[in-house]
Formats: sequence, structure tokens, C-alpha cells
Amino acid sequence: MQAGQSTTFLMIFAAIVIVLALIWFVLRRRTTTRLRDRYGEEYDRTVERVGGRGKAERNLAQREQRVSQLHLRPLSAAERERFTGEWQEAKTLFVDSPQEAVLRADRLLGTMMAQRGFPVEDFDRRHEDLTVHHAEVANAYRQGHEIADKGADATTEEMRRALNHYEKLFEELVSDGGDGVRLEEVPGLETDDGARESTVLYDSADRKPPPG
Repeated sequence: MQAGQSTTFLMIFAAIVIVLALIWFVLRRRTTTRLRDRYGEEYDRTVERVGGRGKAERNLAQREQRVSQLHLRPLSAAERERFTGEWQEAKTLFVDSPQEAVLRADRLLGTMMAQRGFPVEDFDRRHEDLTVHHAEVANAYRQGHEIADKGADATTEEMRRALNHYEKLFEELVSDGGDGVRLEEVPGLETDDGARESTVLYDSADRKPPPG
């Protein structure tokens, strides 16, 4: 009798363990799917950078928790108008001085992010914070930043790509939570497929333009 009861208990216990394991597996899969859908390429990049899916998902969860505590706000109409004017000036400058145009774009985007409420002291932190709600444009920003870091070693074509990457973030920063701003095309800037496209701005505020 006791042997039978012990066997029954073990079977029930094993069944509970299996059910809990299945629940954990399903929840883990849902978490992975949610994070992949939300972060896109950034999910895979984080997995590769930190060394494993579990570590990457904890890293992304920590970002979300951190950003949830920030006091982010949309730009006011006056701020959008002012930043759009400065952006247009940076784009126009590209024709005569691509490097300085990229540097001005970097500084302007850093200023805009600070106005929105993002901490901007560290690039990696700034990029990570952006990925939480702006994963696609954050990736473009990172690519533009890598080109900007080359300085004078970057080719004109690379700097053109950097501005085009930056523009994606600029447009999102001025339109997110606001009425949006329509940007004009800039002479001399084309996309890789030859189509006309207005450019971008964004990056660290500690960059300085080359001497005139």
C-alpha cells in the first residue's frame, strides 16, 4: 500500500515538474519572440556581443527597465522649428565641406536627444537607450557614428551615407510625439540606388568641427 502511494506521489511530482518545465519553455519562447520582433538586428548583435541568448535577453530587459525610468518628452513646436533650421544648414554645408556637415549633424542630434530627455554622455548608453523604442533608427545611428568616427579618413561617399543614416533618426526625433516636419531635398545627396534623399543629423555633443 505504501509502495503504491509512493509511486503515485512520484508520478504526480514528475508530472508537475514536466508541466512547469513546459510553462517555462513557452514563456521563454514568447520572451525571445517579443524581443526579436522589437529589436530586430539589435537582438542578434547583442547576442553576439555579450555571448549568448540568455545574457542578451537580460541585457535588453535591463535597457527597458532603465528607459522606463527616464523622463522622455517630445520636442515642442518651437524646438522642432529651430532644429529643422539647423539641420537644413548642416545639409547645405555638405556640398562644400562634407566632414564639417557630418560633425555638425553629430552635435545637433546629441543636443536633440538631450532635449528629449536621453542621457547623452556616453555613446554606447545613448545607442542602447534609443533601441528600446527606436530600434531601426538606432541601428542607422550606430552605422553613421562608426563612419563619423573615421574623421578625415572617411570618403565623401561614406560621409554621404553617414548623413543619410543620421537623417532617419533626425526625422524620428522631430516627428515622434509631434506634428512632424517635412524636410527638403538637399542638392548633391542621393541614396545608393540613385534616388534623391534628404540627409541626417545625430551624434555626440563633444565633437568639434575642423578649423575653417
